[in-house]
Amino acid sequence: MSKIPLTVNGAELLRQELHRLKTVERPAVINAIAEARAQGDLSENAEYDAAKEKQSFIEGRIVELEFKLGSAQVIDPKTINADGRCVFGATVIMEDVSTGDVVTYQIVGEDEADIRQRKISISSPIARALISKSAGDIAEVQAPGGVREYEIVEVQYI
Repeated sequence: MSKIPLTVNGAELLRQELHRLKTVERPAVINAIAEARAQGDLSENAEYDAAKEKQSFIEGRIVELEFKLGSAQVIDPKTINADGRCVFGATVIMEDVSTGDVVTYQIVGEDEADIRQRKISISSPIARALISKSAGDIAEVQAPGGVREYEIVEVQYI
């Protein structure tokens, strides 16, 4: 079984979601199904169908989260000793060579990636181009508009 890489924060977020699904969402949908059943004929009961569909989604997500957490390799970026190289969990400050724009990204697992929070998936084109590079190196990223070059300014393990 392959391990699923997660940062400490990402694993905690998945645990919180799992807890919410089990303690809040699951009981709420069970009540909704019971209320819909009480209305009588189930063959034309839209509320019952919607509640059953939601229950199916919740149960599927619970199974998925339990699997991911059970298969997780939790990595604390603060304990990484990668000699200044870009690795999973690292925060990378880089400059777009053509525009001079400076951006900062943390390389994280697929489930915790959120571009608005500057967290990119380990499987994204940018992260793949950054892996194993160090400060001063140029990373070439294949973007929809063509190849973009980024100079790595600094690699942090925070």
